[in-house]
Amino acid sequence: MHAFDLPQLIALAAVLGFASGIRLYAVLLIAGLVGYAGWVDLPGGLAVLQHPWVLAASGVMFAVEFFADKIPGVDSVWDAIQTFVRIPAGAALAAGVFGGMDSAAWSTVAAIVGGSLAATSHFAKAGTRAAANTSPEPFSNVALSLTEDVGVAGLMWLVLSYPLAALAIVIALLILAVWLLPKLFRFIGRAARKLFALSPNRHVQQNTDR
Repeated sequence: MHAFDLPQLIALAAVLGFASGIRLYAVLLIAGLVGYAGWVDLPGGLAVLQHPWVLAASGVMFAVEFFADKIPGVDSVWDAIQTFVRIPAGAALAAGVFGGMDSAAWSTVAAIVGGSLAATSHFAKAGTRAAANTSPEPFSNVALSLTEDVGVAGLMWLVLSYPLAALAIVIALLILAVWLLPKLFRFIGRAARKLFALSPNRHVQQNTDR
């Protein structure tokens, strides 16, 4: 059974926060399963993820998200709803990594950083999927979704095997997300303005004004 030292706990908290913004239920399921199987000694604040009922709920929600995330349009609605779930969950998971420590400062800092990482990855994911939905073909959505599935699973494996390498990847992905977010928002804004200009109600209003 593998236990984590302090630098590895920091890496674990960062990865759990960041990955939760992309695939929360996959994160819950993978962490719970490896703890339940005895492959990893989960920190005390995350031990609840090993409970059979929590594993069952995580598995059901993972299946729902797996299919919802691959349907154009539905994926963006799902992302909008999950805004209110992924970010606080990412903060809670990161805080749970340090839940067994005497100092509450570690948990508080982890919650702040974990929530921020979850928010960044969530909005980057949601923006990317919204931009993909401007294309009429569904294949880009499915490809993006599968990439996210594999990426989160790989990141979880990496943080449980080589935590510091996983932390380096999260830092690189965070920099990429911060660079990408303004471009995504501008693209979505332009697409929304074009859609509004072409809407039937807009043409009716213009004719009425004349």
